[in-house]
Amino acid sequence: MTFENPLPWWGLVAVVAAAAGVASLAYRSVPIGPLRRRALSALRCATLLWIVVCLMRPVGRPSAAALHDAVVPILVDTSRSMGIADAGGIRRIDRARDVVQREVLPAIAPRFQTELLRFGDRMAASTPADLSATDRRTALADALRAVTDRYRGRPVAGIVLVSDGGDNGVADAAAAAAGGPPVLAIGVGSPATSRDRELVSVTAAESVMSDATIDVTAEAVAHGYGAAPIELRLLENGRSVELRRATPAADGVPVSETFRVSPARDVPTVYTVEIPAAGDELVAENNARSVLVPPADRPRRILFVQGAPGFDHAFLRRAWITDRALEVDTVVRKGRDDSGAQTFYVQADPSRAQALIGGYPATREALFAYDAIVLSNVDPDLLSTAQLAMTRAFVGERGGGLLLLGARALQHQGLRNTPLEEVLPLELGDKSGGALPPVGEPGRDRVALTPAGRAHPIMQLTAAAGENERRWAAIPALASVSALGGPRAGASVLAISGGPGGVPRALVAVERFGEGRSMIFTGEASWRWKMNLPAGDQSYDRFWRQAIRWLAHAAPDPVSMTLPAASAPSDGIAVSVAVRDRAFVTRPDAIVDVRMTAPSGRIETVRAAPRPGGTFLATLRAPEPGVYRFAADAREGSTALGASLGTLLVGGVDAEMVDPRLNEEALRRVARASGGAVIGSAQGIDTAALLDRLQAAAPVAALRARVDLWHTGWSFAILAGLLALEWLARRAAGLR
Repeated sequence: MTFENPLPWWGLVAVVAAAAGVASLAYRSVPIGPLRRRALSALRCATLLWIVVCLMRPVGRPSAAALHDAVVPILVDTSRSMGIADAGGIRRIDRARDVVQREVLPAIAPRFQTELLRFGDRMAASTPADLSATDRRTALADALRAVTDRYRGRPVAGIVLVSDGGDNGVADAAAAAAGGPPVLAIGVGSPATSRDRELVSVTAAESVMSDATIDVTAEAVAHGYGAAPIELRLLENGRSVELRRATPAADGVPVSETFRVSPARDVPTVYTVEIPAAGDELVAENNARSVLVPPADRPRRILFVQGAPGFDHAFLRRAWITDRALEVDTVVRKGRDDSGAQTFYVQADPSRAQALIGGYPATREALFAYDAIVLSNVDPDLLSTAQLAMTRAFVGERGGGLLLLGARALQHQGLRNTPLEEVLPLELGDKSGGALPPVGEPGRDRVALTPAGRAHPIMQLTAAAGENERRWAAIPALASVSALGGPRAGASVLAISGGPGGVPRALVAVERFGEGRSMIFTGEASWRWKMNLPAGDQSYDRFWRQAIRWLAHAAPDPVSMTLPAASAPSDGIAVSVAVRDRAFVTRPDAIVDVRMTAPSGRIETVRAAPRPGGTFLATLRAPEPGVYRFAADAREGSTALGASLGTLLVGGVDAEMVDPRLNEEALRRVARASGGAVIGSAQGIDTAALLDRLQAAAPVAALRARVDLWHTGWSFAILAGLLALEWLARRAAGLR
């Protein structure tokens, strides 16, 4: 016998002394004889000590006979991928049933207690005849944890796992297997030479393009077809819109194609990329993937502060106010009046104009109503220290965007040693330029894209990569480029320009700071691009619209909802809602209701549960594939705090059929983590090795198993008996 919660020797001495002292004091002043006093004190002390013993949780080891009673669970994968007919020409599930019945059970049943368990969506007891490949997905980690719970306290010599190695559960199966019984895996399925075409991924980029177009990128791979072209068909809401053929470099080498699409602004759009199925493919379910492009969000609110009237203000404002995805409030400092007070020209929405009379918002509520701030040629003294600190919080805490441009804001290290210094992507402390990405020899005050800039959405003037660089090379020269230091850690320089003597200078740099984004444009008089390019050239407008959209894109509303990236039918959908007031202070006492509208029109409403950090969580189930709409409403008492809308595509990819070939490496990872091994495949198993490993593990399993001695009727009977004896002794002594 041993204890789960043992006390050190000095702790035991202290406990015994304390129990004896308490028992003695309980009867010290009671008017009874010495003999009865000692007897009652002894009974009280014994009761207290027995309670301490139970709290220490005594456990016992199983007997030697338990070695024969060691359990060997046989886990058989019954997910849909096991229905593929590639295991020697028969279905994987049929081959698994045959392996269990003809080889595994006859080898181990005479020596161990066996139980056949099926797993996929969940784990359950089964018989060989009832094994069928019908579960939607494979959750191996959940199955291994369920085995541990099922046989807790019993010796488990090992787990026999029969599977094709597919695993699309949330948790890591190798981590779940570590520290548990050894997993002895048997792989079922075809080798890597099986012929199959598969769409590996389909993604939609951020919608920051000024003409409301986005990139849908598809990556595909083919096995067993050599370098034959792969046909990729793009569908928009089920309607075919484009067809391409991509030729891989060799068999098994992925190909990638990017489609430029224009989704609807007001409704969600589903884009599907599919590969026509061939008759000799392993499966056809992985030949298509879909991605959802949600409807356009509310217009992004922009605060544009100009240090003095000028061409930059006029050209930038014109470029932004003609973009229906933006709402632009502008403040231009005009000078000082007769009393010496600064005066401003304000063009803003009436609901926000009052807060801009002084030139810049003075409260968090007023400033945080915007999604991005533009400071153009702003003298550092225009903003107070408190306003600079509030602007830093606007980026880091609220998640807004900040754009800084113009020589007045960048010269003389005006923002050095201010709260905004760390927000900006370039060092302000020196003018050396720092370490910049190599781009050749940029022309004086001209634009040269860096490798990061070639891929960044801000810098895309056209869809074709080669044409995009030619368009930038044709952009007219700027008036000048301010010299600043190199990029901060985590920042990206998107474009470089040449300074005096050909010394490169950072022109466009971006950074993610806290929850938000920041950007510096060090060039002067970019309006020259608009003036000197042909009238129909939209490069100037496109660049500045994409820049401000990218900066404002990630800014959340006070009430914001987060949905999972993808979901399968019948999965639990975890909807997280962050609730803050207009100053973006969390409101943990809010009441949040989440409403889900299914593709069929069915509506379900759930009250979200509060979680630490001012967030709320609601879980709903989506039983059918399609586009689901979500709405979260938050209130505090009778005061509405706000609402958030979202959409989610359910069933955009068949996760069970992703890479459907036998995944031997996944089986090896799980086996190694548990101290087991892969002992066979569909071609045959080594029953002798299986039996040897189980027999070697059985004694260790028996030693690990423990039987709770305190959690039984006997422990309660002893406690009740001691209390009863003390009560009878008290009655015999005439005590109540």
